Amino acid sequence: TILILTETEIQQATENYSDDRVLGCGGHGTVYRGILDDGKEVAIKKSKVIDDDCREEFVNEIIILSQINHRNIVKLLGCCLEVDVPMLVYEFISSGTLFEFLHENDQRLSAPLDLRLKIATQSAEALAYIHSSTSRTILHGDVKSLNILLDNEYNAKVSDFGASALKPMDKNDFIMLIQGTFGYLDPETFVSHHLTDKSDVYSFGVVLLELITRKR
Repeated sequence: TILILTETEIQQATENYSDDRVLGCGGHGTVYRGILDDGKEVAIKKSKVIDDDCREEFVNEIIILSQINHRNIVKLLGCCLEVDVPMLVYEFISSGTLFEFLHENDQRLSAPLDLRLKIATQSAEALAYIHSSTSRTILHGDVKSLNILLDNEYNAKVSDFGASALKPMDKNDFIMLIQGTFGYLDPETFVSHHLTDKSDVYSFGVVLLELITRKR
């Protein structure tokens, strides 16, 4: 179900990774706005670093997102495998991140409580889906307002599954914490380094406070 693109197609879609096409930069990658040959607008994530950890994170995201189909989770449309670290192609989400909506661009006046509660409900439904409705429980591992995107109708789209993991089938096994963001990461997970569904719930609680108070 995933489109395989060549490196040349990616370069054409991003105008050779033009700075004008940059949507955002994270610790591991840069996201570009791309336009495919058929005119479809997409978001393309390109790794900044070339190492085994980064390669594993990008491949992990392909594995996780290829199993997910939910209206409030960003869709993985394709990838490019001709490079050292796969480049990922997502649906384009037009209105930026929840963090930007709450804290930047003078959005405070246009963020009524009912809209913020809608975003909270949709984000919660997405997390409930990956925890309960997939064939194996998926743990997001880095829930925060920067990883919740908003479309042109301000519907939530949970994104960035690079830190995610499939919950082990054996109850005696546990997942080592790959990463997380201070302020959102629960203290128990930080101390134990064991990632659980409760870790995601705690992080979502912080996002909920952020939505209600509109404070960082």
